Amino acid sequence: MALHLRYTRRALQFNFPARTSRGALTEHMAWYLHLSDEHQPRLQGIGEAAPLAGLSPDFRPDIEDYLAELCRRFNAAGYQTFTPEDVPALVGAEWPAVRFALETATLDWQHGGRRILFDTAFSRGEAGLPINGLIWMGDAAFMREQISRKLSEGYSCLKLKIGSLDFATELELLAEIRAVASPQKLTLRVDANGAFTLENAAQRLEQLARFSLHSIEQPVQPGQPALMAALCQTSPVPIALDEELIGVADAQAQAQLLDALRPAYIILKPTLLGGVAATRHWVKLATERGIGWWLTSALESNIGLNAVSQLTATLGVGSFPQGLGTGQLYHNNVASPLHIQHGYLHYAAGGAWETPD
Repeated sequence: MALHLRYTRRALQFNFPARTSRGALTEHMAWYLHLSDEHQPRLQGIGEAAPLAGLSPDFRPDIEDYLAELCRRFNAAGYQTFTPEDVPALVGAEWPAVRFALETATLDWQHGGRRILFDTAFSRGEAGLPINGLIWMGDAAFMREQISRKLSEGYSCLKLKIGSLDFATELELLAEIRAVASPQKLTLRVDANGAFTLENAAQRLEQLARFSLHSIEQPVQPGQPALMAALCQTSPVPIALDEELIGVADAQAQAQLLDALRPAYIILKPTLLGGVAATRHWVKLATERGIGWWLTSALESNIGLNAVSQLTATLGVGSFPQGLGTGQLYHNNVASPLHIQHGYLHYAAGGAWETPD
């Protein structure tokens, strides 16, 4: 038996243009690694690499050339066995999304190619994972429509992307939410995507504090350690690091970053951080320092969302909402047993998966 690796790709089409701090997105490219053995080619482990423009180190024009070369090297090696622990020797840290894809394809293949990476109550269909309802950037009417729909769908935690409108309008939206949903009824998170500056960050955090927010992600752009450390110490709204973690692959540098900034939380996106093992290491560092954390998908299709969700289910998150609902954004998503109900992500045991060929 020799193992075989190949890749396919899909241009994921958004149901609506997704506005981010880096502009409007209409599609998102995903590459899928398919791991099988020559005697059972239909039994495939599948992992997804879907790097994000402007964020992922491996969002590069040569990624497909790299994937082709990776498959060539893998197949030439004639592997009889392959484990997730073998991935770092084959894929460099500068390719975190590709690491995530190969690591999760291997886990899937090891468990029979059924898109089951870990045996948990979630993957058995016995328990859902609590998630926040994500409110995308857009004009005020679009954001109000999303907020109304998410509240009617029974979410107990909403996360608002802010920074695209004028700040006064964003404060009005938060006031409207709080007028119908108290902090006891609804947890509110905001993500500034680095939109605040040295000159206005402190004042804006004070203005946001009156809405009893759970946290604010990345108030200022990463790479400003003195400013971020000061904000983490003084902000009336707990600060969560997100983009600040991307590209920090060295274990010592990771520890130094958390020791220097001391955030209230860190946001963990396996696609951007390098996969399962890398994410678990960040969790370990945060836990040792009393820093909270949660996992978030990063616009992956259902293949990647499933992998992030199944990893999340191994980490004992309890009732703490995670950021795992973005796969529903695409009209040509990979069909899957994943579904959302009353603010929980569920996996329908025995449900059918589409193979993204």
